[in-house]
Amino acid sequence: MEPEKSNLPDPLRLGVVNFINTSPLLIPLREEGEIEGWEIVEDTPAALNNMLKAGLIDVGLVSSFAYGKDFTDYFVLKDYCISATGTVGSVVLYSRLPIYELSGRTVCLTNQSATSINLLYIILEYFNNLTPGYITGTFHDFEKDNETAAYLAIGDEALRIKRAYPTFYSYDLASIWYETTSLPFVFALWAVRRDSAVFHGRHLDELKRRLHMAYSQGAKRLEEISAMVAGRIPMPKVECLSYLKGIEFDLSELKLRGLSHFFNLLYQMGRLGAMPEIEQV
Repeated sequence: MEPEKSNLPDPLRLGVVNFINTSPLLIPLREEGEIEGWEIVEDTPAALNNMLKAGLIDVGLVSSFAYGKDFTDYFVLKDYCISATGTVGSVVLYSRLPIYELSGRTVCLTNQSATSINLLYIILEYFNNLTPGYITGTFHDFEKDNETAAYLAIGDEALRIKRAYPTFYSYDLASIWYETTSLPFVFALWAVRRDSAVFHGRHLDELKRRLHMAYSQGAKRLEEISAMVAGRIPMPKVECLSYLKGIEFDLSELKLRGLSHFFNLLYQMGRLGAMPEIEQV
């Protein structure tokens, strides 16, 4: 006998990055219990980019570049993002050489984030007129090959490398961006598939309500949350708190200006086929 089919609709799927920089969101979100009609999926930015593109999630905290590349398929969920005004601490180029010596040398790129890679292209090629070669790999690949000059790390890995390898030259990409443009940098956006069932019923309103609640709680509990997640690196609680204070979640008009400038530079460099429009819901 076949099991009875449930009359309940399939849950919508929400993709969230699982680095510690999202802990001020994720911890309060989990503590409040399930979001009605939603299932949470946790992964890296690059994995969520692919899942959103394939329709395996309905809404995702994805790389800004992923939105820009396929902007006709998505809307941006207004108000929230992952961004920084100046130093971010977890998007870092670690190098055996000073950055101005990287022309003609090989730079190894993490496979976990599209935005950070494209920001590095801008910083090396557009801002500094450098011409390195690129490969994709892991920190282990970089570490064992002395001919590879630098490695781009993001997220928790970048924080771990900083503590374990203090002798490398290190370049915080958000800091360089801010020093050059005087604009904040938006690393990730909440992107919503245009063809998703999220637009039926009250699903989107419920998601916005819960995200607002979680972000508000996270901001109030930052010291507590830092103490909860510092051991994942591991790093001292005070350093974790300082790091999380540098992560910004508001998608303000100034952040949107920074995002548009990022897209415009990539369009000029031929790394985006069209200039993205930023449509919010």
